[in-house]
Amino acid sequence: MAASGKIHDSPPESAPRLGHSTPAGAVVNLRKLLAERFPNAPVSATTRLATGLSFLDQAIGGGLPKGAITELTTPQISAGSASLIQALLQVANRDHFFLALIDGRDSFDPQPLGNALLRNLFWVRCTTALKTIKAADLLLRDGNFPLVIIDLVLNPPEDLKIPQTTWYRLQRLIEPTSTACLVLTRCSMVSSAQLKIVLENSWTLETFQKADAISRLEIRVQRSHLHQLGNERAKAN
Repeated sequence: MAASGKIHDSPPESAPRLGHSTPAGAVVNLRKLLAERFPNAPVSATTRLATGLSFLDQAIGGGLPKGAITELTTPQISAGSASLIQALLQVANRDHFFLALIDGRDSFDPQPLGNALLRNLFWVRCTTALKTIKAADLLLRDGNFPLVIIDLVLNPPEDLKIPQTTWYRLQRLIEPTSTACLVLTRCSMVSSAQLKIVLENSWTLETFQKADAISRLEIRVQRSHLHQLGNERAKAN
């Protein structure tokens, strides 16, 4: 979410994105754009969002948990997180659902993907972690996106002083919804994440050039509180 400018209502063949405007005006315009483009979606009864990426789904038990935050940490500089975003966008296009990407450092490059894939992307371009969190608050309240990705991998450490109470508030916002929220970070920082996984790759240029590069991603589950979350929901019902 840029500090100044306005929302550009892009042509249908390109991804909707949040551009330049005043902060207050940007929020109002974003709410309007969400209402127009993404009317209320039916709530799914399933508890997982299958990514269609076998290496990922197998590691985490069938897919990203809905109504919960998953934190994916990428300690290495070239661990493949950008390739993972592109792969998830391809899955969204194949399975006909919308993916919201909140881009913490305006670093996402849509150019190689083509207009067909971008039709399934709602791209919020931010420059600071604070604006990224504000956008996440809005999109998670909306509840119409099956998958919301918050990318903080390239935000500098001094920009990531996000109170843990903020992450718990976002977790509470998402719990009643069927949205899966994936937070990408350089180091573990989301204490409310029900699932924490680590991307353990360190890729070279040669790796990126291989056709099956995405299947080479190595995922390690660091922590999972999903069983506990399921019990809490059962009690609430």
